[in-house]
Amino acid sequence: MSMASPFERRRAGLLLHPTSLPGHYDNGDLGPNAYRFLDLMAACGFTVWQTLPLGPPHEDLSPYSAQSVHAGNPRLIALEPLLEAGWLQPDNGPQLGEDGWAYRQRRLIEAYQGFQAHGAAERDAYIIFQRHHAHWLDDYALYQAIRAAHRQKAWCEWPRELRDRHPDTLISVREEYAPVIAQRKFEQFLFFQQWTRLKQYANQRNILIFGDIPLFVGYDSADVWAQREAFLLDQEGRREVVAGVPPDYFSATGQLWGNPHYDWEAMRQTGFQWWKARIRTQLTQFDLLRIDHFRGLEAYWEVPAQAETAAHGRWQPAPGDELLKSLREEFGRLPLVAEDLGIITPEVEALRDAHGLPGMKVLHFAFGGDANNPYLPHHHIRNTVVYTGTHDNNTTLGWFNELDAGTRNHLFDYLGGKPEQMPELLVRTALTSVARLAIIPMQDVLALDGEHRMNQPGIAEGCWRWRFRWEQVGPQIAGHYRHLLELYGRT
Repeated sequence: MSMASPFERRRAGLLLHPTSLPGHYDNGDLGPNAYRFLDLMAACGFTVWQTLPLGPPHEDLSPYSAQSVHAGNPRLIALEPLLEAGWLQPDNGPQLGEDGWAYRQRRLIEAYQGFQAHGAAERDAYIIFQRHHAHWLDDYALYQAIRAAHRQKAWCEWPRELRDRHPDTLISVREEYAPVIAQRKFEQFLFFQQWTRLKQYANQRNILIFGDIPLFVGYDSADVWAQREAFLLDQEGRREVVAGVPPDYFSATGQLWGNPHYDWEAMRQTGFQWWKARIRTQLTQFDLLRIDHFRGLEAYWEVPAQAETAAHGRWQPAPGDELLKSLREEFGRLPLVAEDLGIITPEVEALRDAHGLPGMKVLHFAFGGDANNPYLPHHHIRNTVVYTGTHDNNTTLGWFNELDAGTRNHLFDYLGGKPEQMPELLVRTALTSVARLAIIPMQDVLALDGEHRMNQPGIAEGCWRWRFRWEQVGPQIAGHYRHLLELYGRT
């Protein structure tokens, strides 16, 4: 579909990571349930699906510190299309003691064998895919093969000649690990093929796909290993400084994230080619993109790598204006949203506004203070995205259940209504906002409590595992939301 600005009219969307879709084998994927979800969205009148990042995660399953800024998460590859193509034969599912991801991995190996035997019709497409994506795919597949051969250790713990990419060593391991490398490339081919078809299905139903770009890159990633010159690392590949945020109201010591910082001067000298390649991949996958931690494009909190907390950092300027101008020259109009939550300076707001980027308003942050709170609806502007809560927040019902009496009183004094109207009261408040785009997490559509929260920042274990069930989607939801979106002018 033609892509004018998603903000040229009022829209509403749903927030759901694809791993949260129903289905088999530990996580949702790009199979039949994804298409059924898009049908539900269309029936409700939603025209934006915010998916969050789709990269291959580490063991914590967080897509915000992925192993590649270009690759797709192989856990999302659906098996049904591989059966339809004849590359897989039906089976009885996971073996005794085999978890969902181990089962998927085994079936993907079988699918590649089936593709080699029966995939003649797709062979040209596979060759073209490899050629088109070679600038990242070759290094990513090699990184994954070496990682597997070293018990999934981070690249900085590999033998020196591998860690430092000695050319002769890389030639020999490419030969030694050729079967694994080929398998990883094939999996990326499947992911991109399935994702492209799903996105086309969405766009045909007037649904835009809203992705996410984490500002920083995971240290243990193919990108940092293969392009060390783009990051502030020492001769051994160790981090000199790391990312985080300074002490604030929420944390007396700040937050220490550990991501390496960019070598912005080196990037400037190449005309920001690293960023252009990254954005080019994302623009093939998404109609709209959020830049997570946007304030880091104006100035970033730099902490010495050996520091135990983020308190000992300092602000360093970043060339965000120069970068965004360079990207606009390359791609034209940029369909970007700035994640501008938290303590934002006038300089960050000026950068956002100079490039006409919508910011974000989160209603969970609006209540309990006074009339000057910028998240209260009377401060909203049209060029913004309003949320009840995000993937980092509790569900709205979970949030409401934990509110103190004073904040509850403020909420009902401001909105009217009664406790039994939650979470729909806040959903309606988001929909009635002047913000051009309103995003509702799927948990709030289903009125789920805090047991169904997706992520809790700072907690490594147990996040990114929530999934909804079709039984939770009552028969009245489509008609009810179609009415609400028509009522508030968002269809």
